[in-house]
Amino acid sequence: MHERRAAGTSISALAREFDLDRKTVRACLRQAAWAPYRREKEVASVLDAHRAWLVERAPQVNYSARILYQELCGQRGFTGSYETVKLAVRPLRVEACLAGLTQRRFETGPGEQAQVDWGQITVRFGDQRTKVHVFVMTLGYSRRGYAEGFLHERMVDLLAAHERAFAHFGGRCEFLLYDRMRTVVLGTVTGADGERRPQLNTTFAAFADHWGFTPRLCQPYRAQTKGKVESGVKYVKRNFVPGRAFADLDDFNQQLVRWQAEIADLRIHGTTHQRPIERFADEGSALVPTAGQASFLQAIVRSRVVADDWLVSIDGNRYSVPFGLIGQTVEVVRAGGNWLIRHRGRLVAEHPVLAGRAQLSVCPEHGPGAAMRNARQRHAGPASTRGGDGLRPVPDDLAVEVRDLAIYDRLFQTAAVHDRPEVA
Repeated sequence: MHERRAAGTSISALAREFDLDRKTVRACLRQAAWAPYRREKEVASVLDAHRAWLVERAPQVNYSARILYQELCGQRGFTGSYETVKLAVRPLRVEACLAGLTQRRFETGPGEQAQVDWGQITVRFGDQRTKVHVFVMTLGYSRRGYAEGFLHERMVDLLAAHERAFAHFGGRCEFLLYDRMRTVVLGTVTGADGERRPQLNTTFAAFADHWGFTPRLCQPYRAQTKGKVESGVKYVKRNFVPGRAFADLDDFNQQLVRWQAEIADLRIHGTTHQRPIERFADEGSALVPTAGQASFLQAIVRSRVVADDWLVSIDGNRYSVPFGLIGQTVEVVRAGGNWLIRHRGRLVAEHPVLAGRAQLSVCPEHGPGAAMRNARQRHAGPASTRGGDGLRPVPDDLAVEVRDLAIYDRLFQTAAVHDRPEVA
């Protein structure tokens, strides 16, 4: 600027050239050398006494100025404004974002950690387009993965996929890493020390205790924390699905099993530069064995209240129980491919597990018609096997009492009399 001014350039021309105000140009020309702006005197802030706490607490609440302001006022006697807190948090958030641009790959030892995630992809089952939810578990050390397709991401699907992944690997890792899916974590709770901690879904927490692993969660909005399984999901979408035709979900999973054994396990991994199945030779022995442990889905006991239609709901389907148990609480447990329903320790119903949702399994002997039919059979003589007209007899549960039509005429006449105004 000094050189251009010495060459005869005007103040206005310099202002246009450097996109500055003319007063700023004059101020620069009065300086012998450039110096950054510096406040002459630091102004004390009401937030200074809480500065160290703010720096430590801000990352824990995802740099929410509103939450920090509420906690400062409620817990630390802060008397300043929300705007003061917002301005103080802004540079902390910017610094965290800049730190997130540079990432360091986090490696784990054999058997230490696995990462879990879902991916969605639309495929054709015959002529119908269907969204398939692909469960993927990737071992952190070997990068060996397990994948399976489902029609939903319900709790029962998540837990079943875990157990089949454990069986596939022959064991499980010490830690399993998840994002904040609702089937794993419900939200956060404030502990006695004022710290906010994740609140695990109670069913999933019981599942983790049953198998003995420790769930870990990614930081909010930091999906790259579980980059190994994110890469695994992309690999399934880009390498397995294109160019394939599927008859149904079973065919999808059968092809997926073969692809994992013949392609995914044998490829040269881009990060480790080794085949996952070869690195798994070191990791397999470090996994906690799971072969001798009972299935959580088989062992879990579920309580259900019998509805007025003498049905209980299990995993989106409904199953009948004896109608006398309406309003009572029954216990449901899975044994192989059947649901066993007990009341006060006594087995009252058994049904095959229905696939899908909104299905119905009803045993005729559970309904009130069965009780009346049994009573008639106890007090009646032996029934003939065929009617006198040669037609097949009507089943008991469909039979109705035959009445003389004169009975209905008398009922109609009585109702008509009572409806007259003079009678009322």
